[in-house]
Amino acid sequence: MEQPKRVDWTVIILTCQYKDSVQVFQRELEVRQKREQIPAGTLLLAVEDPEKRVGSGGATLNALLVAAEHLSARAGFTVVTSDVLHSAWILILHMGRDFPFDDCGRAFTCLPMENPEAPVEALVCNLDCLLDIMTYRLGPGSPPGVWVCSTDMLLSVPANPGISWDSFRGARVIALPGSPAYARNHGVYLTDPQGLVLDIYYQGTEAEIQRCVRPDGRVPLVSGVVFFSVETAERLLATHVSPPLDACTYLGLDSGARPVQLCFFPFPQLSLFFDILHCMAENVTREDFLVGRPPELGQGDADVAGYLQSARAQLWRELRDQPLTMAYVSNGSYSYMTSSASEFLHSLTLPGAPGAQIVHSQVEEQQLLAAGSSVVSCLLEGPVRLGPGSVLQHCHLRGPIHIGAGCLVSGLDTAHSEALHGRELRDLVLQGHHTRLHGSPGRAFTLVGRLDSWERQGAGTYLNVPWSEFFKRTGVRAWDLWDPDTPPAEYCLPSARLFPVLHPSRDLGPQDLLWMLDRQEDGGEALRAWRASWRLSWEQLQPCLDRAATLASRRDLFFRQALHKARHVLGARQDLSLRPLIWAAVREGCPGPLLATLDQAGAGDPGVAARTLACVADVLGCMAEGRGGLRSGPAANPEWMRPFSYLECGDLAAGVEALAQERDKWLSRPALLVRAARHYEGAGQILIRQAVMSAQHFVSTEQVELPGPGQWVVAECPARVDFSGGWSDTPPLAYELGGAVLGLAVRVDGRRPIGARARRIPEPELWLAVGPRQDEMTVKIVCRCLADLRDYCQPHAPGALLKAAFICAGIVHVHSELQLSEQLLRTFGGGFELHTWSELPHGSGLGTSSILAGTALAALQRAAGRVVGTEALIHAVLHLEQVLTTGGGWQDQVGGLMPGIKVGRSRAQLPLKVEVEEVTVPEGFVQKLNDHLLLVYTGKTRLARNLLQDVLRSWYARLPAVVQNARSLVRQTEECAEGFRQGSLPLLGQCLTSYWEQKKLMAPGCEPLAVRRMMDVLAPYVHGQSLAGAGGGGFLYLLTKEPQQKEALEAVLAKTEEPPPPTPHPPLRICSQRKLTRARPGQAESAWDRTVTWWTVA
Repeated sequence: MEQPKRVDWTVIILTCQYKDSVQVFQRELEVRQKREQIPAGTLLLAVEDPEKRVGSGGATLNALLVAAEHLSARAGFTVVTSDVLHSAWILILHMGRDFPFDDCGRAFTCLPMENPEAPVEALVCNLDCLLDIMTYRLGPGSPPGVWVCSTDMLLSVPANPGISWDSFRGARVIALPGSPAYARNHGVYLTDPQGLVLDIYYQGTEAEIQRCVRPDGRVPLVSGVVFFSVETAERLLATHVSPPLDACTYLGLDSGARPVQLCFFPFPQLSLFFDILHCMAENVTREDFLVGRPPELGQGDADVAGYLQSARAQLWRELRDQPLTMAYVSNGSYSYMTSSASEFLHSLTLPGAPGAQIVHSQVEEQQLLAAGSSVVSCLLEGPVRLGPGSVLQHCHLRGPIHIGAGCLVSGLDTAHSEALHGRELRDLVLQGHHTRLHGSPGRAFTLVGRLDSWERQGAGTYLNVPWSEFFKRTGVRAWDLWDPDTPPAEYCLPSARLFPVLHPSRDLGPQDLLWMLDRQEDGGEALRAWRASWRLSWEQLQPCLDRAATLASRRDLFFRQALHKARHVLGARQDLSLRPLIWAAVREGCPGPLLATLDQAGAGDPGVAARTLACVADVLGCMAEGRGGLRSGPAANPEWMRPFSYLECGDLAAGVEALAQERDKWLSRPALLVRAARHYEGAGQILIRQAVMSAQHFVSTEQVELPGPGQWVVAECPARVDFSGGWSDTPPLAYELGGAVLGLAVRVDGRRPIGARARRIPEPELWLAVGPRQDEMTVKIVCRCLADLRDYCQPHAPGALLKAAFICAGIVHVHSELQLSEQLLRTFGGGFELHTWSELPHGSGLGTSSILAGTALAALQRAAGRVVGTEALIHAVLHLEQVLTTGGGWQDQVGGLMPGIKVGRSRAQLPLKVEVEEVTVPEGFVQKLNDHLLLVYTGKTRLARNLLQDVLRSWYARLPAVVQNARSLVRQTEECAEGFRQGSLPLLGQCLTSYWEQKKLMAPGCEPLAVRRMMDVLAPYVHGQSLAGAGGGGFLYLLTKEPQQKEALEAVLAKTEEPPPPTPHPPLRICSQRKLTRARPGQAESAWDRTVTWWTVA
């Protein structure tokens, strides 16, 4: 049975110790759910610990109770029932204790990493990494139950950790490898060969640790991750109703129970390894368990010891018969986030890295960042120098600033930059904090040394020097920091009242602490100001921290740097996707500044304006949140015509401004947002059209003798088969990336299926006819005035392509003041008759419309007394399709108007120019190819109306997969051309199959299920196969392993269950010859005066 790829959590609970933080962290969970990091149906709960430092064991029991209570209520029960656990996957995350280096704790410590695959751009916190590990790595495959995970460690777990859940019961701990030396200060498991936990040692003796060493020389560390089966979780939940464990829950406290401290992981209180988990270890006896005293518990506290012995007895009764097993992840890693600044800096930097890590930050002078430093979520303006091993987080600084080696600086903004000017920091931790004192918001700052100890035992230091030296240097006295009766042996950093939080006459800044770094030369002024301030110790400061303001400030700075990033990405034309940033701005409720930034970027540079307008459309589409209808749709509402007119006239700045003004009227509901997005895409199409119109530079004609009235000029063309590179020819890819397409001109059923004929007529009118064959015109239109041509730019209007051909050929000037008849009589002495036909079904995928446009232009130009070269005709078709507003690339006309096998290319530049290279193949290979190339009509009309718009949307969003795929399309075209030069059918088959995969990646949804089944049936008989053109239906072309396979494959397809079976056509013939003939004047209508044909002699 295949293991699921993720866990769809029923409940996720985040426990925290501060009451004021519950709503803050609840919002953080909900933000992650909006980012799609957490399933939409998951119940999210931030839960306050019943008592401060209740321990993670008590926090676990309380969280389990809260989860069961909510699930019971959801299920319609009026009391808590453990039955709800039987179909639930519950994840409990413990915030743990305060952390000296992040006001929001270890869980929300930002790491120097980005997730390029995330749909929403965001800072990556330790919590995000742990959520990912639990959801996608450790959790999949586990039965219903309760996962418990601490957030005070950095974990690394491989994608498939190899955990088996067969016949599992009880509880399971997750262990990661560590060295015996590391284990001296951590917990380790002792197990038998089958993974049954025999004992748990915390800060064990050398002998105990050696008993745990595995064959690889490593020991299994306690990682802070545990899984409880439903049965074990029910047993644990049952303890919440009986004293003394009822005091571990809010329900017990509300009932008047006495608080009890149980600790799930090794804190300097009481370890839950000797409470919940330890009682389940195989080698532990009841007597040892009940009387065991962890070293953290003093020799006194007899009442507490007896109280906890009673709690242990209850746990023994409930859990002793539950097995405890260990899953050892040998190729993972574990690192506890200690209070050592040196260790913390080491975890955030890469000492051997060749350069600095810059994550979600904009840095003006990156060369000033030393190798091995790290910058996370910062804006650094001007010269900001950062030394090796130093970290900047959540700062907006303006240089000149010099931060030397071994520093952590966080939470500062430009107002604090001046305090750092002219000073080099080294081996220091400088942090800005948001506070709330008696309801009033404020800012405070802390400064400590990298080498300072946060422990309460041992010789203390401050700013990396002993307290005595600090006192001597600054004039500070011990009574300034501690109560007079505090003995020197208890002088410690956490309790020292060092940090000003309020000054009587001014705002505080880093300068209120930085003066302590130097000997005093100001007559004691800084010392007096410091003494005049209200000061708190680090311990006293923790309850006063405003975590909501801290997270809001970080979010604001993140988006400020993100706006800088957006401007830079667009201005530098980088292939980086802004869509994750767009989703971030929308999901977190701040799309306004992003829209304003895009407006500024779009108004300045014509080269990036179309992409910028597409980004605005993306913002509007995201704001609709999928509730306003399809993104693709019409974009010709009269309200938008004023901004469109500015763009048409080339006034980009006025156009972007007018678009923004109109946009503001369409933001009130999803349906309007989607319609506004469509019009922004329509505005982008105007700019694309103007760029493609530059191809007119390469359209030229030569005057020749004007044919006589009644003489037909006929142009017939083959279809085209694209073998590689399609989509790279599509604007804007064709001139932003550069395109390369290999195409074949082919006859279908032995005929050139696409054609046009034109002749002059005496009447000053235009007679238009469209049909499936040259002798069968089913649509006939007569244009007698210019008004009859006005719909030339509406592709679905009858005869629109033919009307556009007259305009693009310069025969008719639709905006002229002269009437149609006057124009025709003055220049040509009469009108024209133009017929076009295609024997291919609608939506064939063989390039019909573009090739048809080419034949119409060729016939018209010759009938008007002009000759247009084939390469000029290719560019003329580009122009015509923009006039017609259908858009499209150049591969179809290159494939059908140029003979044989060739590669068309366009460079990443404007004006757009297409160059064509004929591919020379070995002698006899064309005939061989003819014998193996087969066309099959799938019976499915190609529904590609929105495929082009979807591709352009993805390209402008610079989705990484689309950008990479587009580059691969161009690269593979050259490989495919080499396959033709070698004459290798198997190699060409590989190219064809790979090409189809590239098409599907470019335009998801282009492979109907019926076509997939057909391709699967044909796969054994072919070297390769692909749907023609963009896919979605139409023709399938095959490169068969054996020659002349039409009848054989007809029989194969006839056996399929898809009625009626698809129809194979006779083998395709490569068109490799160009012919020009001349007929006698005055012959009947069926005769040709001049015939331009591209055809094949098989």
